[in-house]
Amino acid sequence: MGADNRPLLRRIGRAAAITGAVGVAGLGYASVIERNWFRLRRYELPLLPPGSPRLRILHLSDAHLTPGRKMLIDWIRGLEAYEPDLVVNTGDSLAHPEAVGPFMDALGPLLDRPGAFVYGSNDLFSPQLKNPARYLWRTSKTDYNKRRVPDLPWRELGASMSASGWLDLNNHKGALKANGLDVALAGVHDSHIKLDRYEDVAGPADPAADIRLGVLHSPEPANLDRFEADGYQLLLAGHTHGGQLCLPFYGTLVTNCGIDRKRAWGLNGYGDAWLHVSGGLGTSPYAPVRFCCRPEASLLDLVAPS
Repeated sequence: MGADNRPLLRRIGRAAAITGAVGVAGLGYASVIERNWFRLRRYELPLLPPGSPRLRILHLSDAHLTPGRKMLIDWIRGLEAYEPDLVVNTGDSLAHPEAVGPFMDALGPLLDRPGAFVYGSNDLFSPQLKNPARYLWRTSKTDYNKRRVPDLPWRELGASMSASGWLDLNNHKGALKANGLDVALAGVHDSHIKLDRYEDVAGPADPAADIRLGVLHSPEPANLDRFEADGYQLLLAGHTHGGQLCLPFYGTLVTNCGIDRKRAWGLNGYGDAWLHVSGGLGTSPYAPVRFCCRPEASLLDLVAPS
């Protein structure tokens, strides 16, 4: 290589070094800072009958908890300070065989409040190492085709929440009182592992209830359409992680299910209903990063029209 090419080589070397440093810094930010930078989203919806008191719903999803995540455990426990009237957990709470105890400890005083839950696929099946780029061209649903026997303590998880009075809505209907209001609920198990059975809960939602909630883990349009057609006013889901790795000024790249990219997280209209998809609180331990997609829980204040 001639001497005349040395300045060019130095420039290429500097550019490569800068690019590498930016990449390392970005990875460090995504894995250390943003992954633990929890936020609480707040919404208000005029869905209750005139004269009703407020109904505050705390929506939790996708904790993917491992026993050592003390910051996440403590942050969830702190949500009791917002005094929710009802807690809804839309699944993927576990990521480790010994995570049930820490997850129940995280819920702590929230378990004394009315609650309901469904499972996600990762409550049954432990996380596995995957190439995250695969989500750009397919969902992870096919990853479960060869996994028939659950290896996480999902029964213990469900029994622990049920023992506190929370409703198990996995292909079940239920009803409860929250802040003096009659709440009708229906839910399905996770469609991502083909355990959803909407036919088990099909039929018009209770018209006498003050509010009607549909609960599911993965926001698949086929189930959302059925909930909306049956008269459920607010649909609560998780699963998407809001995209987990998003681009500035563009947002979500993938949803890992059938919902469109623009409704991968947050509150949006869905026919005559409202859909709230939680961006979730955790990540797989094999992909412990978030970028432009902070971990979150949500408070939805349902009120009477003004």
